[in-house]
Amino acid sequence: MIAIFLNRKGETMKVINYSQIVEETKIACMKMATDLPMDVQNKLEEMRKEEDALLAQEMLDIIVENAKIARCENRPMCQDTGMVICFVKMGQDVRVEGGSIEAAINEGVALGYDEGFLRKSVVNNPIERKNTQNNTPAVVHYEVVEGDEFVLEFAAKGFGSENMSQLKMFPPAAGLAGVKEFVKKVVLEAGPNPCPPIIVGIGLGGTFEKCAMMAKKAAIRSVDKENPNKMLAELEAELLDEINSLGVGPQGFGGKTTCLKVNIEMYATHIAGLPVAVNINCHAARHVKVVL
Repeated sequence: MIAIFLNRKGETMKVINYSQIVEETKIACMKMATDLPMDVQNKLEEMRKEEDALLAQEMLDIIVENAKIARCENRPMCQDTGMVICFVKMGQDVRVEGGSIEAAINEGVALGYDEGFLRKSVVNNPIERKNTQNNTPAVVHYEVVEGDEFVLEFAAKGFGSENMSQLKMFPPAAGLAGVKEFVKKVVLEAGPNPCPPIIVGIGLGGTFEKCAMMAKKAAIRSVDKENPNKMLAELEAELLDEINSLGVGPQGFGGKTTCLKVNIEMYATHIAGLPVAVNINCHAARHVKVVL
């Protein structure tokens, strides 16, 4: 018997098979580790031309050369091949057959890290700390949207940068000045630890957990696109200038290339609060988007 599934309008629903998700996840994990997205590499090369400090120039040259070698020789660009984050955007008119989305993603991660000879860095829990031996589980976030979209957006997050991230629940009176000071404080406290030049993802508003998730999404957004919200675009540019005037520089050796891009995601919030989250990504900003 062949089952036909219809959406609310009586139209045939898009069907995604479990095995498709496994395969695409496996490929994405191996690609992320070895292939620095070109928007990041182009930005590194662009800012290298504007860098004045000799040691900073040398560091940027090494970072770009490392990315090229990793891509050419199919080797990980960093020894920390990260914990996998996956943002799933699923249309209401999509049906997944053969198993759960989360099980498929974790199976794909396990295969990708094994076949790609990638370091397995995930432990079973924060206290016992036994390596799970396959880099699972991934951290999976879901968003349900209208239509038949099915998008998987992956990131491999190393913890040199992840550990430098912070969240603060401000009172509304802190205002924009408080937000800016907090972001710069986080970058200064991070110093060389997140392997600058970094990408700074900022979540602004929402609640405690919404704010953190927005910061993560912002950290893996492209570095070559301007925010469509004019106010946020101006704030991103202003913060980028101020962060790059802090003098941290590539790998912490000084210079004016501390940050490649500031990306902000914003959401409505409560009258009594002003949540701000800062998620830092290192220059090895590994992310892959898959549309099925």
